Amino acid sequence: MSSVLYDAQGPHAKRRNVLYTAVFTVAAVAVLWWVFSTLADKDQLAWEKWKPFLGGTEAYTAYIWPGLENTLKAAALSMIIALPLGAVLGIARLSDHAWVRVPASVVVEFFRAIPVLVLMIFGMAWYSEYTDISSDSRPLYAVVTGLVLYNASVLAEIVRAGILSLPRGQSEAAMAIGLRKNQTMRLVLLPQAVTAMLPAIVSQLVVIVKDTALGGAVMTFPELLASANTMSAYYGANTIASFTVVAVIFVAINFSLTSFAGWLERRLRQGKKSTGAVLGVDAVAELAAPGEHEEVTKVG
Repeated sequence: MSSVLYDAQGPHAKRRNVLYTAVFTVAAVAVLWWVFSTLADKDQLAWEKWKPFLGGTEAYTAYIWPGLENTLKAAALSMIIALPLGAVLGIARLSDHAWVRVPASVVVEFFRAIPVLVLMIFGMAWYSEYTDISSDSRPLYAVVTGLVLYNASVLAEIVRAGILSLPRGQSEAAMAIGLRKNQTMRLVLLPQAVTAMLPAIVSQLVVIVKDTALGGAVMTFPELLASANTMSAYYGANTIASFTVVAVIFVAINFSLTSFAGWLERRLRQGKKSTGAVLGVDAVAELAAPGEHEEVTKVG
């Protein structure tokens, strides 16, 4: 049976696909066997190395949870600040006024071009030189600053691209019924663009969670990945076990984040399809500011 996207496979193509699948499965099993056998030869699968994580709670309460708490704190602060800041910069880049558009474009392009690790290092130096923040809190401030500056710039481009991807008729129709540009952006364009931007925004939020590890690697920020080195040294150089546990936690966090985003995106799409009502001019006027009611009515 043919499809619009591809032709139905014939007998030879089906046999080739079955053969490719079998070869790939055998190769994957062989690689996994080699990995596990190598780990076993190096005594990395011994119970003594995995016992702290599978046979007790000391490793979690003393090392993993404090590191995870710092990771989530830095990521949450960065998300809370970067999301609205990125939205403001993205909208500013679409402004008709050059005095708004040009500075926003310079800020976005500048910070988007600098590696986030460099921003963290500069932030650390700036807080050390020009502020009275304690040395214990300084790494957190530096990590959050670097993540906010970089990711807000990236999110600004996501917002700008999401708005520009909408049909031009959306803004033209809004202006035709009397909405001003800021009302068009707030009531018409942004609500529609959010659904289209959501996957890219969530991908950037995942990047924020992972990039917190840069602070632990360079600036002694006690985040989750940094706790793996401490655990490895304390429990007898069980490096593979420590980093495996940390990797599983990162996967769980990011998978939960992407799963929630997928659920939210489906809800938003279903909400838009749930009604077929068409708003009239009077209904749109109620969404506008009270002072604009008469103006909208005249245009109607």
